[in-house]
Amino acid sequence: MPINWEKFKSDLDQAIEEAGKRTDMKLAGRISSITRLTDDEVKKLFPDSGDVKKLVELMAIVKGAGERGQKINHIVKNAQEFAGVILTLLAKFA
Repeated sequence: MPINWEKFKSDLDQAIEEAGKRTDMKLAGRISSITRLTDDEVKKLFPDSGDVKKLVELMAIVKGAGERGQKINHIVKNAQEFAGVILTLLAKFA
């Protein structure tokens, strides 16, 4: 079943605004539901809700429609924004 990334990002933005500090657990649950990471891993890897939002944006590019070259170009265009998330993920899985 394909993920509606626009709706997912919209829902995530709303969760960030509403929950503030209480968001940590809710965001971790949302991310862990679409990744292989557990809630605890998400909270440990991405304690800042802004980084969780960047992770979702990166995942939307990687899992979204489009050719590999287009995805690479989009990631490169936003490399500064995604750099911290990419380093965190590579450190976890390397």
